[in-house]
Amino acid sequence: MYNKHMHRRSFTQLLAASAASLPQTQDVFAHTDEPFKLNYMLGSCMYGYTYLGEILPEVHRTGATAIDIWPKVHGNQREQLDDLGEVKFAKMLDQHQVELGCITQYKLGPFGLQNELRLAQRLNCKTMVTSGSGPVGLTGSELKHAIGQFIEKMKPHVDVAAETGVCIAIENHSNNLIASPDSMKWLVELAASEHLGIAFAPYHLPQDAALLATLLSELGNHVKVFYAWQHGLGCMEKLPKEQELLQMPGRGDLDFAPMLQALVDMDYQGWTEIFMHPVPRGVSILASVVEVSDEINAARNYLDALLPA
Repeated sequence: MYNKHMHRRSFTQLLAASAASLPQTQDVFAHTDEPFKLNYMLGSCMYGYTYLGEILPEVHRTGATAIDIWPKVHGNQREQLDDLGEVKFAKMLDQHQVELGCITQYKLGPFGLQNELRLAQRLNCKTMVTSGSGPVGLTGSELKHAIGQFIEKMKPHVDVAAETGVCIAIENHSNNLIASPDSMKWLVELAASEHLGIAFAPYHLPQDAALLATLLSELGNHVKVFYAWQHGLGCMEKLPKEQELLQMPGRGDLDFAPMLQALVDMDYQGWTEIFMHPVPRGVSILASVVEVSDEINAARNYLDALLPA
């Protein structure tokens, strides 16, 4: 109890000591965070070679806030940017209140991105996806050594990424140096920069839900793009459309729930891109823009239903 003769500093110290001895419940009452949500980004190549002016209105309709533009052969929206010019392209983004979330550039490869990184900076784009060039099929110490060499070779390019505020995200693409779970883990362990990360593609990994979730957890905040994409029956041979669409979340056999839980647990803040490849490349995954967006929304509804309320 307060005594009027007690010195103010002593009283303050008493209050602090009393507070420290109370059960720590204040965090529960102070917690006002909103439910976890995925940050969706729309891949332009899902619409084949469709004009950007038709794709951009679909971004918000598919629950996304950003677009990932792809070059040929998968799409041609990166070439469209050149045709339109940066000023007109930026005005189109602004008109539709869409962010340029990513530029995908497999064509240039990881060692040819410097001018593209400066373009990304001018357009306020923070992510660029490419593949990891190098020998394939390595394991163990040979794999670790090759990845160390890759990172060393990437240093001048990562320096430009840091200068421009962009992260280069390496997709675990088949027939590349960065393809296996071990290669992904070595990359994030050896990389010394937050501007070199992972674009996580379940399609190219064993279709084991528990393994994929564990790998996501191990890679943590080094994952910059999560492709909501499963193998299904593959994307290398022409299949009936219903079989081709088995790559989409909610259609094939892969249970995305463990991966989504891993993303929740790590408070994943990167991009999520609902994805598949059509055969042949460069065509839209379905016949019309509306059908493509409806299919993406069906996958998004499946994913969102797996998140905690």
